[in-house]
Amino acid sequence: MLFTHILALGIPCIIALVVASGLTRRRVYPFPLPPGPRSLPLLGNALQLDTKRPWLTYTAWGKTYGKMIYCRILGIDLIIINSETIARELLDKHRSANYSTRPVIRTNELSGLDFNTGLLPYGETLRQHRKIFHQVLRAEVSVSYHEMHSRHANELVINLLNVTSDLHRHTREYTASLVMAVTYGYLAHEDIFLTRVNELIDITKYILAPERAAMFTAFPFLEKLPSWCFPGGFALMGRCRELCQQLLNEPFGEVKAQMANGTASHSLITNFLSQARDDADEDTMKAVALMGFMAGLDTTTSALQTFLLAMVLYPDVQAQARAEIDQVVRHDKMPCLDDRASLPYLDAVLHEVLRWYPPVPLGVPHATSNDDIYDGYFIPKGAIVMVNQWALSRDEDMFPDASRFDPSRHLTVEGKLKDPFVNHFAFGHGRRVCPAAAILAVLRIDHAKDSNGDRIEVKPEFSTGMAIHPEPFQCWFESVNTVREGHLREMMDSK
Repeated sequence: MLFTHILALGIPCIIALVVASGLTRRRVYPFPLPPGPRSLPLLGNALQLDTKRPWLTYTAWGKTYGKMIYCRILGIDLIIINSETIARELLDKHRSANYSTRPVIRTNELSGLDFNTGLLPYGETLRQHRKIFHQVLRAEVSVSYHEMHSRHANELVINLLNVTSDLHRHTREYTASLVMAVTYGYLAHEDIFLTRVNELIDITKYILAPERAAMFTAFPFLEKLPSWCFPGGFALMGRCRELCQQLLNEPFGEVKAQMANGTASHSLITNFLSQARDDADEDTMKAVALMGFMAGLDTTTSALQTFLLAMVLYPDVQAQARAEIDQVVRHDKMPCLDDRASLPYLDAVLHEVLRWYPPVPLGVPHATSNDDIYDGYFIPKGAIVMVNQWALSRDEDMFPDASRFDPSRHLTVEGKLKDPFVNHFAFGHGRRVCPAAAILAVLRIDHAKDSNGDRIEVKPEFSTGMAIHPEPFQCWFESVNTVREGHLREMMDSK
């Protein structure tokens, strides 16, 4: 808890230093700040937050104070947006330039994570990252990975038929294998690479937790303290820097060596290196590849696990999606990404997965470059602005009975797919359609049973942190199309 960290540092010492630095002086604004909860001196609203699930606190505050909330955490201004309309006005339209940068997160820099594309400030480095993302992920290039997506999805189907335990491990292994193949191709020591990536993701979630980031941002002198003041924290930062250098350089270097001896497989890296002009471009590509891999691994795994959870809890939705697949795709053929345009209900299922439990409930933070005024309220320069994806996903005006999983809410009366703002943060939506289609084309997903034959109940319980995923649950898979299953097994046996 934040309070525990503050006690460990010594409240009197911190207060004295903060007062001396002027952080406790109240600023005078030309217009009123957005409404929000009353705050304490120095701490602001820190003790009022659910530090594990802050999006729930912000959503509850929204019911009291409105769709745009102001609060302070250790002297840092926060603007929380709980409205799609306001989010569009500030982030999508003519004001967007003022909200396009990212806050400086000191723990990010101290941990060697300053290459993180999602947290880069607006400027030349971010433009270079975006340029490379466009170069390697544009539509005409993505088509070349369709077969790879389908092959991994088909393998997942057969593996799920054999699952008796640890469903989460199987889904994560599928995602890791696919994202690695697309990003790097095939590496000689994939197990070591994945072990390091998983360790880095775990450390990153800890280090970038809002309360820790806020502490080092509000009190810069903390990083000058001896390491024994934060024995765990400083050691993790050091390990994080080590992992970052290994993961940025080693897999990239291996792909370059494979290209030199003619053994490289098709991947984003090989596609990029065939067009690269200088080493500066290569350094940017290393960062883009690693961040793309980490983001794809975490959010795609979360979405896949949430999809399976929803299919267990809502068998009517599962049956309707399967009926659509069977109507569009021949009984002896597996669906592929080319069929996506003809499967709007399945696409709506994936949209609903991302709405029902957004993988990143608070999205990625923005920061204001200049003072702004919106609807009569003052938004100060340097404020952190967060779009509360959880609140948007639970907006009863837009999504009636919001806690229910209902894909039809994403379809027009003509049966075409809408494009809700709540899903704009999603990464790799097409990559998520492929396994969902393959699974439903062959398998029925149901409750597992215990040793007495009684159904094991499943509840939608999720982890905490910056990115969330379902807690482990049990389910059962049954083949409902033996022809398609047989084709998949033949393909796997012929590999």
